[in-house]
Amino acid sequence: MRTHPPGALGVKRQLALDLAARERLAAQDFLPAASNRAALAVVTAWPAWPSTAAVVTGPPGSGKTHLAGIWAKRVGALALDAAEVWSIADPLRRLGDACACVIDDADAVEDEVLLLQLYNLLQERGGHLLLTGTLPLHRWHLALPDLLSRLRTAWAASIEPPDDALLRALLAKHFHDRQLRVPAAVLDCLAAGMTPSFAAARRVAAALDSASLLAGRPITTRLAKGVLADLAPKSAPPSSRTG
Repeated sequence: MRTHPPGALGVKRQLALDLAARERLAAQDFLPAASNRAALAVVTAWPAWPSTAAVVTGPPGSGKTHLAGIWAKRVGALALDAAEVWSIADPLRRLGDACACVIDDADAVEDEVLLLQLYNLLQERGGHLLLTGTLPLHRWHLALPDLLSRLRTAWAASIEPPDDALLRALLAKHFHDRQLRVPAAVLDCLAAGMTPSFAAARRVAAALDSASLLAGRPITTRLAKGVLADLAPKSAPPSSRTG
């Protein structure tokens, strides 16, 4: 595991910019919890899906892409993102003889006709389509009636905001991805003082890693409290205008 040695400020700044987390996305790296139980069930229940498609939605950083990758590897699915669902990328040709496809960030797909063609082709083959998105399915701006009617039959599961236990586990994972050892007291301090969200856990871990590098000292609760204070939303100054 990595530690942060002291050194010249210029060297520490360079390290802070150059070091990046290597996120672990294997099946054993996924953190099961009450908030993602329904989404995890979609992956583990395959191939006993009630319909051709399944839709997993949740906030940024909640593990949708991680789950989609686990499913794609398990079933041998073609993995696409929203930008690849357009004619030039030719996803129908890339699908080949496969009977499974996953589209990450599918709520950003613009070519609804092509998405419908993918759905229909997989349905004809008795295959399956996994879609992920940030917005709940009912908030996707779908204009094609045939596509909308098909996706309304999909198995939909959402990932909820993390509880305290998952938040602490997420922080530990992000630090581990950065090859950092962080005391349990620091994790407790962060989980108690930060916004309980997936994106915030990633942001706090990155900020604390950089702060430790720049300070040339290990991660402590004191440093953690300082980072939380820096990341906290600042109140707008009172207006000096008079009515």
